[in-house]
Amino acid sequence: MHANLRAVTPPATSDATTPQFSFSAGPAALPAPVRERIRDEFGDFAGTGRPVLELPFSGPEFRDVMARAERDLRTLLTVPDDHAVLFLQGGASAQFGLLPQNLGTGPAGADYVDTGYWSRKTIAEAARVTHVGVAATGADHIPDATTWRVRPDAAYLHVTTNETADGLAFHDTPVHPSHVPLVADMSSDFLTRPIDVADWGVIYASAQKNIGPAGLTVVLVRRDLLGRAHRSVPAVFDYTRQDEAGSRFNTPPTFAIYVAGLVLEWLLSHGGVAAMALANRRKSAAVYDAIDDSDGFYRCGIRADCRSHVNVCFRIADEALTDRFVASAREEGLLDLAGHSRVGGLRASLYNAVPEAAATALAAFMRGFQRRHG
Repeated sequence: MHANLRAVTPPATSDATTPQFSFSAGPAALPAPVRERIRDEFGDFAGTGRPVLELPFSGPEFRDVMARAERDLRTLLTVPDDHAVLFLQGGASAQFGLLPQNLGTGPAGADYVDTGYWSRKTIAEAARVTHVGVAATGADHIPDATTWRVRPDAAYLHVTTNETADGLAFHDTPVHPSHVPLVADMSSDFLTRPIDVADWGVIYASAQKNIGPAGLTVVLVRRDLLGRAHRSVPAVFDYTRQDEAGSRFNTPPTFAIYVAGLVLEWLLSHGGVAAMALANRRKSAAVYDAIDDSDGFYRCGIRADCRSHVNVCFRIADEALTDRFVASAREEGLLDLAGHSRVGGLRASLYNAVPEAAATALAAFMRGFQRRHG
């Protein structure tokens, strides 16, 4: 472990008295030790005398950065050898349309489960390039898998494992026909809990939640699903071409990959995804308790067993108080609590780098706000 990857206290405000905590859904908080490491190495990477931003992507220094990032990711999630690890440019939204083009859906198309805002965005984008069947729809809970309408000739079955804007989450691998590859957008809960990667044909996740800065998307793809891309797919977004080139078919997002590598190293040094899962459960429980104990002052529309541990979405019964809540929280150093602009309400994103002290402070603020305005 690098000497600088140590636990530190949260950053303070300008008056150095009140801690500031960001609950942004993305770009999200980075671990404080990672921010320190970036600062220390920004102008002189690993004693080379060169700024990290200027490392040639084809040179030995950056090749080593990528190799270590892939090694640590494989270790954290026990990624099997039959899955390729790709570091691609862009966000998860780019994959909404690129995914069906890469997997070669054929005349049957693919099946999707609709559980919220982002899965609907995924369905709409995929429908631009292939036939989409909606296997199931759920608003406040995950539909029982026995009711899903998965077609036997579907190219794959897609789920959004954590609805960032709605606060609904899959906590287990969905039961599905074994011959239909299971595909997931895991942007918000990637690396927040253990998963069995072998269960999934493709997993993709944008970086700006739990991996690093925006501009990078990690794709894990089972190798037997490679080689199916439609000829119209740009080579830089062709999973097969990028796998063959070690994610360096073109200039990759070098700085984002460098930061992701530091985050992955930090995760390993702090107990890995199992430790993150326990911490995230404690953080979310503190906020959900404040909601559930409020006698209806706060309301969460997601069934308890399907609630996200990383995106706690809720509303105030008197929605006229929402803006006052956000402003008052900011004065207390609790930042970025407004809900998604298309969904509304309030949202506390409790990703891996958000300390437990942040959730405790938020829960205390919520109880105090209820006393003042309830």
